[in-house]
Amino acid sequence: MSVMVVRKKVTRKWEKLPGRNTFCCDGRVMMARQKGIFYLTLFLILGTCTLFFAFECRYLAVQLSPAIPVFAAMLFLFSMATLLRTSFSDPGVIPRALPDEAAFIEMEIEATNGAVPQGQRPPPRIKNFQINNQIVKLKYCYTCKIFRPPRASHCSICDNCVERFDHHCPWVGNCVGKRNYRYFYLFILSLSLLTIYVFAFNIVYVALKSLKIGFLETLKETPGTVLEVLICFFTLWSVVGLTGFHTFLVALNQTTNEDIKGSWTGKNRVQNPYSHGNIVKNCCEVLCGPLPPSVLDRRGILPLEESGSRPPSTQETSSSLLPQSPAPTEHLSPNEMPEDTSTPEEMPPPEPPEPPQEVTGAEK
Repeated sequence: MSVMVVRKKVTRKWEKLPGRNTFCCDGRVMMARQKGIFYLTLFLILGTCTLFFAFECRYLAVQLSPAIPVFAAMLFLFSMATLLRTSFSDPGVIPRALPDEAAFIEMEIEATNGAVPQGQRPPPRIKNFQINNQIVKLKYCYTCKIFRPPRASHCSICDNCVERFDHHCPWVGNCVGKRNYRYFYLFILSLSLLTIYVFAFNIVYVALKSLKIGFLETLKETPGTVLEVLICFFTLWSVVGLTGFHTFLVALNQTTNEDIKGSWTGKNRVQNPYSHGNIVKNCCEVLCGPLPPSVLDRRGILPLEESGSRPPSTQETSSSLLPQSPAPTEHLSPNEMPEDTSTPEEMPPPEPPEPPQEVTGAEK
């Protein structure tokens, strides 16, 4: 007799994670939901470099040096690798508190602050934490139900608390935090070099062609080069300026979020407790320090109770398809019959009399 086999449906943790992130490749890729500008970034980089490799590189490799396209290809591949690494990785999302943990934190806060009279505003939920002999405030997140670690902040776009939150970058389609900041910095640095490289050799290409056929004829024959020059010219200032700004932040071991809020340059003139007072040490910590693992465990398997209704197991399914043997019966005497304790309202309607028969355990 054939037996039907039912496979259990495995529910991964990324399928039940709160927040506004999207996941691909069974939870391996994590991005924000707004990905339109990220696709524009890919289009500009791929389109400009494709035109450069298709037209200018072949001419420059013959006229000047074959190393020109080789170095351009290295910059292009490095920029794309760091872009995808920044966009597809977990920036350092902090898991939200479980219901039991949230209830315990609420009880702890109430025990600390006491009962708040009706109509009065409750005190702010803040914990003081000392770092390098300096007091740092840990703020409570009402969405994630946790006290955020130092330098963490809640991203309103992704709706998650991110460790060492820098900013949400729509150009890479993800938050920039502790786990992907170094790749973001390497991306904008390599993109700046690539933009300058393509822009400079486009000018050289136009100059070499103009010596042979004239400047106006060169522009008419190479519309792709004109388009590349315009794209590089308008993106050069923003990309190079952004790279310089983040180089300044890396040298101070500071984040964009802290710089905008003036955390260490406000009225109190509080010094940055995370800075080592040395540019080299700060750069080594930000760009070369150990990369912490993701705490989300996106591809972990949820227990059956959390993932929904429990699917029938293979043993249960196969046993239900086999013929069931009748249960053993037990003979009862008339004196051993159970008493009827139902009320008159619960009494069933009378049934027509049947011939007397023995009461079995199944009828009981």
